[in-house]
Formats: sequence, structure tokens, C-alpha cells
Amino acid sequence: MDLQEQLKKLFPDHEVSNEPEVLEEKKHELLVQKEPMLCKFEKRKGKPTTIIEGYEGEEEDFKILAKEIKTKLSVGGSFKEGTIIIQGDYRDKIMKILQEKGFKTKRVGG
Repeated sequence: MDLQEQLKKLFPDHEVSNEPEVLEEKKHELLVQKEPMLCKFEKRKGKPTTIIEGYEGEEEDFKILAKEIKTKLSVGGSFKEGTIIIQGDYRDKIMKILQEKGFKTKRVGG
């Protein structure tokens, strides 16, 4: 018995539609700001971390940006109190990603 037959037994009154479902995606427009975002390098508990701060837009947009950076770089990190904390020294790569999105960036630290 395949899945379609099982579903017909569970829901006998249901009619199958052949129309494909269209999911609408919301496009987030990030605020392009005047002041540059700061990319800092620190060692926390002996491990290298990259810290990004200085975003002037909404906090929700900054969280989306943090998730996108972590996904593109395939690294761990977190978002706390208006800063993005990325595990490892990825300042150059992060600055390149931010500049492609139209942000001004400034490198801080060794």
C-alpha cells in the first residue's frame, strides 16, 4: 500500500489538486548605513573569535545577517546584545561578504 492509498483511507473526502503550491518569500532590505560596521578580532578563553558590531538598523535584520554569515562560512557563532560573535578569525571573509551587500566595514584589532 503506497502513501496515496493510505491518505485516501484516512481522508476519503479530500480532493487532490494538481496545482503546485507557491510559497511567497519575504525579501528583507537591510539598512545601508553611513557609519562603518566594525570587525574585531579577540581571543576569548584562548580561542579566536570575530566580533561584528555597529549595525544601525533593526535588531531582527541584524539577526538575519548573522545567520546568513554563519551559513556562508559554515561556522558557529551567536548574536548577543547587538553584536555578532563568530567562532574563528574570519575578518577578511566577513568584510568581503558585508561589502558585497553594500556595507562599509572597518577592520579593528591585530
